[in-house]
Amino acid sequence: MEPVTGAEPNVVKSEQEWRQELNAEEYAVLRQGATEPPFTGEYTDTSTTGVYECRACGAELFRSDTKFESHCGWPSFYDPADSDAVLLREDRSLGMVRTEVLCASCHSHLGHVFEGEGYPTPTDQRYCINSIALRLVPAGS
Repeated sequence: MEPVTGAEPNVVKSEQEWRQELNAEEYAVLRQGATEPPFTGEYTDTSTTGVYECRACGAELFRSDTKFESHCGWPSFYDPADSDAVLLREDRSLGMVRTEVLCASCHSHLGHVFEGEGYPTPTDQRYCINSIALRLVPAGS
């Protein structure tokens, strides 16, 4: 992955340390920018109330009250938990221009954000996030 410019991660580990802490699929998505197959992630259809954390570092990323049904195959949120929770950068891979979403704390790849798709959300945004990049902490845990 391209380095993130203008921001230093709070969580810094070597790629060897990341490989030891994450399984192969988690590493491919979080550290190499892969995408899990649509409709396969554990959080695609869940409606459990709670907080979604970065699977790599545990930083709070999204809350269940901003999750919505987009029927796109991945969990979708209309806003991060905090304006500083994620970083955005241009992604010109696969012959298109998109906006990549990264964990601000460890710079792991989470997914992409899209605007103006007509979803009835307060922000007109869809944060399309890989389930494998997240860990849901249910409310009251």
